[in-house]
Amino acid sequence: MSETFADLIACEDALMFVNAAITSTGQREFRHDEGEQRLSLDFLHRYMLANYRELYAASLALRINDHNAALIVRNLLAHASDVGVERRRHEGRLIARRLELLPQQRVYRLFRDLRGLGVNNRRTRAILRDWLAGRRDPAFDAVKYRSALKSAVRHAHLPLDGELGPFLFAPRGVKSFRTPIFEQWRRAHYEQAALYELPYTVAEGFAAKHEIPRKVFLERIEPRMTRLERLRLQESARKANVDGVATDLGAMPLTRLASYVLSLPLEDRAARRAELTAALRAAARRVAGAARGSWGKVTAVLDDSYSATGSGQKRRRPLAVALASSYLLEALAATYTPLWTSGRTDELLLYPYGPTPLGERILDALDTAPERLVIISDGWDNAPPGLAADVLRIWRTRLDPAHRVMIAHLNPVYDADDFDVRRLAPTVPTAGIRDAEDLFTLIELARFAEGRLGLEALRAHLDDRTARFLEVTT
Repeated sequence: MSETFADLIACEDALMFVNAAITSTGQREFRHDEGEQRLSLDFLHRYMLANYRELYAASLALRINDHNAALIVRNLLAHASDVGVERRRHEGRLIARRLELLPQQRVYRLFRDLRGLGVNNRRTRAILRDWLAGRRDPAFDAVKYRSALKSAVRHAHLPLDGELGPFLFAPRGVKSFRTPIFEQWRRAHYEQAALYELPYTVAEGFAAKHEIPRKVFLERIEPRMTRLERLRLQESARKANVDGVATDLGAMPLTRLASYVLSLPLEDRAARRAELTAALRAAARRVAGAARGSWGKVTAVLDDSYSATGSGQKRRRPLAVALASSYLLEALAATYTPLWTSGRTDELLLYPYGPTPLGERILDALDTAPERLVIISDGWDNAPPGLAADVLRIWRTRLDPAHRVMIAHLNPVYDADDFDVRRLAPTVPTAGIRDAEDLFTLIELARFAEGRLGLEALRAHLDDRTARFLEVTT
C-alpha cells in the first residue's frame, strides 16, 4: 500500500471517528438499540487508540460530545505504558484542559470508572489531584457529589484539609461544622428550614425524607436553582401551580432551548408563540455573533420526518438539532429559505411525521439559487430512495463542477452499522452534528470529507485547533 493511499485511509478513519464522537452517546437511536450503539462506538475507540493515538488524543480539542471525551480520557490514562514522556506530557495537558470543560458529574463518573479498572498510576493521580485543586468551591462539591468525591479521594490517596475529611468520612462524629454548607447539610437531617440553603438536587432528597409537599418545596427552593434546573422544572412547576419557577429562555443554549420548545404540547407552543419565537431568535443571534447576516443567500433542507422522533433516551433530538440550526442559519444569512421534508412552514408547530423526500427538497432548494445549501438530516432518503444521491451527483459533476454553491450535509444521528454518520453522496461533504452551536466548525471540518484535502491538511487543522484549545493553560 502506497504512502498516499495510507494517508487517505488515515484521513478517512480520523473523520469517521470524529463524526461518531460528535453524534453518538452510546444510547438508543431510532434505528439502533443501545447495545449496537455501544458495541460500535467501543470498537472505534479501540481502533483509533491502537492505530492513530496522536489523532485520537487530538480529538479532545474538537467539539466532540462529553460521553466520548470521557471515554478518550479514560483510554489514554489506562493505556500509556508504551507512550513516550513527551507524548504523555502533551496528552496530560489535553486531558487537563478537557476535564475543565466537562460537567463535574461526568468527571466524577470518569474517576469512578478509572477506580473500577484499577488505573491508579502517577499521571492519573496527578490529574485527579490538580482537577480537584482547581475546583472553585470544594465544599459545595463535597455536599453535592459527596459519594463520588469520597471515591475519588480514596482512589488517589489524597490528603484533605480542614473539615473536608471529617465531612466526607465521619460526619456523625462532628457536633457542629464551621463550614456553612457543611453545617446546613448536617442540620437538614432534622431541621426542614436548613435544606433550603442547600443545592437543589441535595435539598430534593431531604424534602422527600421530611415529606414536604412538592408545591411548598419548589416555591422555597426556587432561589437555589440553576438556570438549567429552572428550565427542566418549568412544566412540573406549572402543574403544581408554582409561578415562581421561571428562566430567561433567550439566555438558554440554543439546542437545549429547541428541545424544550419541542417538548411542549402544540397548543402551548401556539399560545406562547411570541415568547418562544423571540427566545429562539435571541439565542440564535447570540451564537451567530459577529457573523450575523454574512452568509449571503442560504437555503436549508431540514428533516422533520418520522425518524426525527429519535428514541426514548434521545427524544426528538434530531428534530431539535434541525430546528435550532434553522434559527441559527436565519441569523447567519442575508436571505434565508428553510425547506422541511414534510413541506410544513410553521416551524414552531413541528413534530416528527412522514417519509423523508430529501431528493425532492434538494431540487426545490437548488431552484432558489442559493450561495450555500445546508442539509440537516439522518440521511435516510426514502421517498423515492436514492433520489438525493442522484440529484447531488449530477449537480456536482455536470451543473456545478466549480463548486459555486457550497453544499454541506450535517447528520445528527450515528449509524452503528457503518461506524459513521450516513452520507447522501460522495460528492457532498458530510459531518456529524450534535448541537447547532457547532455548525460553524462542522461545516469547516466537512471540507475534509470531500477528499480534496488530505491527511496533511487534516493534521494542520487539528494542530491549530489543539493550540487554540490549550492556549488558555499556557
